[in-house]
Amino acid sequence: MSATLDEIIANFDLLDEWDDRYRYLIELGKGLEPLPEDAHNETNKVRGCASQVWLEGRSEGGPGPGTQLHFRGDSDAHIVRGLVALALAIYSGRTASDILATDAFAIYEKLGLSAHLTPQRSNGVRSMIERIKSDARAATGS
Repeated sequence: MSATLDEIIANFDLLDEWDDRYRYLIELGKGLEPLPEDAHNETNKVRGCASQVWLEGRSEGGPGPGTQLHFRGDSDAHIVRGLVALALAIYSGRTASDILATDAFAIYEKLGLSAHLTPQRSNGVRSMIERIKSDARAATGS
């Protein structure tokens, strides 16, 4: 069962301490839909992450800016699984044009994550977001 972006933001607003937010991120990761073992492959692997991360995408109704993209993901690290869950809440199920127009980094900033993630984790988040946006650009044909 995955939380919506609005639910995640509301829950983060209730949590004052970083340790509580950290635990909440881990819980989000535990709620991810399981990624089948055969999806843990080189094609789905996200490059640039210190931990192993896999993103599997599929599209509906394309090609073009109205193509809807759906993602599933996984990681071998608990906190990163939570960051994957957050990225999926931001982007999965949205159109390619919406994905390209959405600034996930502003959301991460609003949640206070950018101040608490290590540079390696921040680079991994960038790699995940770039992978998702790359899929959206491919869906639009640009």
